[in-house]
Amino acid sequence: MYLRVTQRRNRDGSTVRYYGLAENVWNTDSKRSETQVIHSFGRADQLDRAALERLVRSINRVLGDDEQVGDGAPAGTAPPDIEIDAAFEFGIPLTARHLWEELGIGPPVRDCLSKAELTAPHEAALFAMAANRLDDPGSKRACAERWLTDTAWLPEATGLTVDHLYRALDVLAVWADAIERAVFLRAADLFRLDVDLIFYDTTTAYFEIDEADETEQVWAGRLFAPLRRRGHSKEGRDNQPQVIIAMAVTRDGMPVRSWVLPGDTADVATVARIKEDLRAWNLGRCLFVGDAGMYSADNLMALSKGLGRYILAVPMRRLRDVDEAVLTRPGRYRKVADNLQAKEVVVGDGERRKRYVLCLNPEEAERQRQHRDEVLAGLRAELALLAARDAEHPKAACALLTSRRYGRYLSTDAAGRPHLDSGKIAHAARFDGKFVVITNDDTLSTEDVALGYKGGTIIEACFRRMKQTGLEVRPMYHWSPRRIEAHVRLCVLALQIQRSAELRCGLPWARIAHILAGLKAVRYQIAGRTIVQRTKISPEAAETLKNLGISKPKKLLTVIEPPQANATS
Repeated sequence: MYLRVTQRRNRDGSTVRYYGLAENVWNTDSKRSETQVIHSFGRADQLDRAALERLVRSINRVLGDDEQVGDGAPAGTAPPDIEIDAAFEFGIPLTARHLWEELGIGPPVRDCLSKAELTAPHEAALFAMAANRLDDPGSKRACAERWLTDTAWLPEATGLTVDHLYRALDVLAVWADAIERAVFLRAADLFRLDVDLIFYDTTTAYFEIDEADETEQVWAGRLFAPLRRRGHSKEGRDNQPQVIIAMAVTRDGMPVRSWVLPGDTADVATVARIKEDLRAWNLGRCLFVGDAGMYSADNLMALSKGLGRYILAVPMRRLRDVDEAVLTRPGRYRKVADNLQAKEVVVGDGERRKRYVLCLNPEEAERQRQHRDEVLAGLRAELALLAARDAEHPKAACALLTSRRYGRYLSTDAAGRPHLDSGKIAHAARFDGKFVVITNDDTLSTEDVALGYKGGTIIEACFRRMKQTGLEVRPMYHWSPRRIEAHVRLCVLALQIQRSAELRCGLPWARIAHILAGLKAVRYQIAGRTIVQRTKISPEAAETLKNLGISKPKKLLTVIEPPQANATS
């Protein structure tokens, strides 16, 4: 059966359409299929649309699904005069809203806004900015004037202006610590997070301006120190003003707390404050995790004086301890995780005692070995070409000896000619797939130290995600200290949503976002009515929504009836 549309032309040239419920019946006498009208709904311009919609809903209830069933309806049965108006992102905003509430972000945000005597649109404004970071990050003005109006389906954000967004940011700047604490307590319970060990690290975000910030700012009773200062940049931009962002995460990579500090703050100077702030939350051991660039005697002393526990990567090729004692120490590795083995090496006694953990990644070791074999094959070919030449000391020999690719494997004979050095090749092989970390926390097991530094890579991944979600927007769109801090804290909220989705789905956010991007909200016009409905949910999207704990959204999102004409006498 299907909905049949017929039309009749009047003498005045006008056309009248009729709707009817019909089916095709095989006529055994004429040996052909004939159309049989089961019920006539009458003229299209006099159609009782409400009754027809009730019939459709009744059929859908019987079928148990609101999706269109089949695609074999005869041509010409689709309702006439449909105009597709726009298509909006639906999957990512839907997911962001669900996790915003599930992570417990919504309640403390609404509570803080209420204390600031701001109304509901400002909660929608904060959520919209966080969702924007997950989908198409841009400035706050671009969020209000383009993303919310042209890109995303967020009915609750209708009518928001950039002023709503800025006022909401100001509240976030003052109440961010309280909001982060409430979210942490909820997430720790929801995901059963292991908070016995917390890792923290710092990064920088620079501004493309020349002026540093020298002025303090008082807002809502809170003092905001100047943040844009010149300091050592982890992005190689020491000439630009910057801010320091510190972040603490769990073993699972879930952000716990964040800090925004002046750009000239040294990493070691953050230890005491961060440790005290985390202790106030009754957390377990707090470890500073740093890369090899942090390793120096002065930094180790400063970290220890701040009562800070640390795990730092060690520059293996520059330290005699590592080259002569750690890498050569006999002993078995112990497997601590997939593709990660470790063994402990203690060097020295008393005050000179240092506790190292040598870690081995077998897959990376094999990759590096294969790469070196390829380099050596190329080097042997270059040496063969060099030997065929008559010159005693050609420029080609100098180029090989100074090459960053080849020089490390070469030595020279008495005549200055380069040749492969088997000792250097063997020495290079000692580093394959290995990294060394040092710690001053003797309560940690070898496994905890190895996994702890791996946790540091999780923090680095978090920083990368933050920058991908708009932390490092060049130019930085905010100048006042409170807005800079609020912008970073907003990125952390977005990162918490992103990481919780990854933990639920077991997929990277880029893949989750790609799947959700296929779920759209389509707005179209028909018979004077404006209708918005979602697109069909793919099997992959359905599985993703299920893993996220999101119920299947209804197909029909909204219907706006045409304005009724005034009755005339």
